[in-house]
Amino acid sequence: MFKFLRIAILLVILATVAEEAWLSRSRAVSWQDPLRVAIYPVNGDGSEAAAGYLRGLKSDSFKSIERFFDEEAKRHGRDIFRPVEVAVAPPLALANIWWSLQMRYWASRHDAVPGMTPQVRLFVLHFDPAGHPSLSHSVGVERGMIGVVNAFATREMAGSNAVIITHELLHTLGATDKYDPADNRPRFPDGYAEPDRSPRHPQRFAEIMAGRIPVSDTQADVPESLDSVRIGNATAAEIGWTKR
Repeated sequence: MFKFLRIAILLVILATVAEEAWLSRSRAVSWQDPLRVAIYPVNGDGSEAAAGYLRGLKSDSFKSIERFFDEEAKRHGRDIFRPVEVAVAPPLALANIWWSLQMRYWASRHDAVPGMTPQVRLFVLHFDPAGHPSLSHSVGVERGMIGVVNAFATREMAGSNAVIITHELLHTLGATDKYDPADNRPRFPDGYAEPDRSPRHPQRFAEIMAGRIPVSDTQADVPESLDSVRIGNATAAEIGWTKR
């Protein structure tokens, strides 16, 4: 009897968590209110360079992401007031976070984010480029609406950092990758911001979930900022802006 009761309680808890996650995502992609995104800056390598960069971050350091969503929503015919609202939490030390399944539990109880209760939580780990010329892949998870982003701790890379953050943010909303993992080149047509452009190459923009600007059949360049990025039709449908 006790075993049956324990299993029943576990099933209720799992059902509640699953329903909560479904409702959270449904509310997020309804676009009735601004999507509340919290960015947690983290010193990823413990370096003084990363620490200094984090000290220089301000509440408006990621405003380019808000502008990007505002412009792209209008371009897709959605009259949404402030689609995304980004807030920046105080910098964290890597040792202060339990990475793995405990990260979401930690975040839900330590939301030191000015003026909001986040729907999406993005932990942005900053690394000194002098010691880390390349970084591991970032990840955004739809279930839980949480992401871990690896970024360079230098102002020269702030634009490309914003591109990666936005890419992972869109993953948490259900957007899928649109590049070939074998060579990282955008897939045609969904990975092209302007698939109907003639001639096809060079493209002027990167599709955000493809991550690169196709300039020829064999070459694709990394965008330097969100000014060179667009949300394509397939991605817009995946996040609930349009219908396929």
